[in-house]
Order: sequence, then structure tokens, then C-alpha cells
Amino acid sequence: MKPSLPRRTPQAENASTAKIQEAVDARDALAAALTTAGIQLPAMDVRTPWRDAEGDGGVRPAGYALVHLGVCSAPVAHALAEVIRNGATG
Repeated sequence: MKPSLPRRTPQAENASTAKIQEAVDARDALAAALTTAGIQLPAMDVRTPWRDAEGDGGVRPAGYALVHLGVCSAPVAHALAEVIRNGATG
């Protein structure tokens, strides 16, 4: 079952649609993999940089998007480290 994800995902615009969609897909894939491993990062979302105002008062669309992992408790961080460690050696 796909985990419930936060919906603070930015709205895609013409030039940045592919970048934002790539980040959303990556977030969803990571959330699914973590859920399979018994780990949940509930604050995970997608963010874009602040838009820069252009000289004529227009706004440029974001050139990239990032998967923000958020924060987690110490036990979740230990569980995540163990899963990564096991995957790296397995």
C-alpha cells in the first residue's frame, strides 16, 4: 500500500514541469521503499527554490526541485541507517 504523503508539492509550470514531476516521482519511490523497510518520514515533500523576479516584474519558473526529507526521531534515524547499511553490504 502506498503511504500517505504530504501535499505541499509545488504546482508545476511550463518550463519546470519535468523537474517537479521527477522530484515527485522520486519522493514517492523513496516513500514506498522506506515503507517496505518499515520506516516512515512523514514530513517528506518536494520543494522548489524561491522564484527570482525578473527585471520586467515577471517571475521565472523554478529550474529544479528537491526532495525534502524533513526531520525524524533518533530511533527512525537508527532504523534508516541500519537499512542503508544492510543494503550496502547485501
